[in-house]
Amino acid sequence: MALVSAVTERAFIERREKEWNQLEAIVRIVDARGLRHLGPLELRQLSPLYRDVCADLARAKASHYSPPLLDYLMGLVAHAHGVMYGAHAREGKTARRGEAGLFRVRDLYAAFPRAIRKRWRSMAIAAALFILPFVFGLVMSTIHPEFAFRVAPEDMLKPLTEAYQKGFDGRGTGENTMMAGFYVNNNIGIALRCFALGIFGGIGSAFYLVHNGLATGAILGYVASQGAGQNIFTFVVGHSTFELGAIIIAGGGGLSMGWSVVAPGEKTRLDSLRAAAGELVVIATGATVMLLIAAGIEGFWSASSIPELVKRIVGIVNFLLVGSYILFAGRQKTAVRS
Repeated sequence: MALVSAVTERAFIERREKEWNQLEAIVRIVDARGLRHLGPLELRQLSPLYRDVCADLARAKASHYSPPLLDYLMGLVAHAHGVMYGAHAREGKTARRGEAGLFRVRDLYAAFPRAIRKRWRSMAIAAALFILPFVFGLVMSTIHPEFAFRVAPEDMLKPLTEAYQKGFDGRGTGENTMMAGFYVNNNIGIALRCFALGIFGGIGSAFYLVHNGLATGAILGYVASQGAGQNIFTFVVGHSTFELGAIIIAGGGGLSMGWSVVAPGEKTRLDSLRAAAGELVVIATGATVMLLIAAGIEGFWSASSIPELVKRIVGIVNFLLVGSYILFAGRQKTAVRS
């Protein structure tokens, strides 16, 4: 029996040690510098981590695990309790109130790429679910233009193609503003569906990623097949990094949300969702900001009479800047050291 208990205890420690280390790291930061020095992610993680460790302590006691483990967990719970409800909590009350709403710009700037990198598997799956149907729709509609009619209405595709065939003479300020508002409403609606429907085990997010990837590729392929390929490429190159990138990121957030419900591990599904909520809010907020930027570019720049070469260079620069930001921004401050 002692051997079985030791094996069970070791497995328990291996499953839960990462979160204990996370809570311990947060407590150390508070002890050294105060609660105000925690980043937004640490503030959001503190309460769920504390609850989980309390549950771990109760389980360890019920399972009669070794005294050293019980002593460690009791010490961690006591220390975290002081952070949650003692003088540190009063010190950080105002800070927590501020963090309960939207992130400040400087917090979001670093937290957004960190959250994307942390959930890179979901992001990679989302990218595949969007890009593969996109390429398929693009190739099929370029070779067989009638394929696009199965994906998008013909009475939308033909006027759209005629508009791109004419080229770009620029629009008035009022029309630019109106179109920017339309793009905000349309694109954010798509991204929110990709994100929010992830609650259904990720299936809703996967569906919308595939659907939008296929539709986008088919539309581009059809317009290109009608001789306006260069014009539509020049139009989309400036804002597509922000727009399509945000849709993929929102979809990745939705898949991650779905996974937290499907595979909660040691937690209940609700607790698993709560634990992921902080980073998911960061992802959704960051994607929304990207879409606002995309709408501004699409409304005021993409249809302007600026030379094609300039638009394409700007589009390439935007791609490099966004890619570098996601890969490298926020690395100077790690949210939690495990």
